[in-house]
Amino acid sequence: MRAINLNGFGGPEVMEWSEAPDPAPGHGEVLIEVAAAGVNRADLLQRRGLYAPPAGATPVPGLECSGVVAQLGEGVRGWSVGDRVCALLSGGGYAERVVVPAGQLLPVPEGLDLAAAAGLPEVAATVWSNLVMTGGLHSGQLLLIHGGGSGIGTHAIQVARQLDARVAVTAGSAAKLDRCAELGANVLINYREHDFVELIRAEQGLGGPGADIILDNMGAAYLGRNIDALAPDGQVLVIGMQGGINAELNLGALMAKRGTVRAIKLRDRPATGRGSKADIIAEVRTHLWPLLEKGAIVPVIHAEVPVADAGRAHEMLDEHETFGKVILRIGDY
Repeated sequence: MRAINLNGFGGPEVMEWSEAPDPAPGHGEVLIEVAAAGVNRADLLQRRGLYAPPAGATPVPGLECSGVVAQLGEGVRGWSVGDRVCALLSGGGYAERVVVPAGQLLPVPEGLDLAAAAGLPEVAATVWSNLVMTGGLHSGQLLLIHGGGSGIGTHAIQVARQLDARVAVTAGSAAKLDRCAELGANVLINYREHDFVELIRAEQGLGGPGADIILDNMGAAYLGRNIDALAPDGQVLVIGMQGGINAELNLGALMAKRGTVRAIKLRDRPATGRGSKADIIAEVRTHLWPLLEKGAIVPVIHAEVPVADAGRAHEMLDEHETFGKVILRIGDY
């Protein structure tokens, strides 16, 4: 088969669409003929040598894909060859074929094409596992989403609104904020022009002034300010480190808020067992997929790019002008 192979680490030029070994499904696994793959910032970090795949995972990038089931491994039940699926991966989505544990498969929601479905598994699993399974987001709470125009952000806005939470977002342009408002965001903060702490402290969470939950993609750069922006008993859920990995933590400020900071990584979770990817995917299928099938939540796609031009797709994310997901077109659909 062909796949995106990394010729060393560095810029987009290190990615090459070339031959790679054909994968074969083992026990409990499924082989997918890939139609499309979602592009995530983790892929950019892996390309630069800053985010290694888990032990035993393929070095081919790509944390989510869509396609058609081509072969079932021993012991797989509930799926058939020819099923249209999308999948949460530990790697390997930037390829013509990929193997995935059956517990990480999802059916393509009714009414969606394979390209749109390719951008769902990673955002859906990240948002649902953090906001609902970990954070317990519920009606009336105030959620602050950093990076409201990202793939995660555009999905999280919609999920939170379906849970009847109020949503504040940060973004770097008026155009992005306008589109966040169309998705349901209530409080719009241009981080280039305003201090998000000041504006969020003017809002009322259920616990008091500030945000009840903050979904943070920045990490170190925003840690102290996120704590300042919390409502009492609030939670900071860190899912990215675009602003660095090391920061000082003012425990006194955190204790005064009775606050919680959790840093949560999806890629290294086990395939099965407590807190596993299979558990998350089962929750997503039960609670989130019906909302997608009735159109209450929609995928937000910025662009589709041929996989041979994967470098251009990465450049789009680096330019910070995207709104929603960038998709790589790989197979026929």
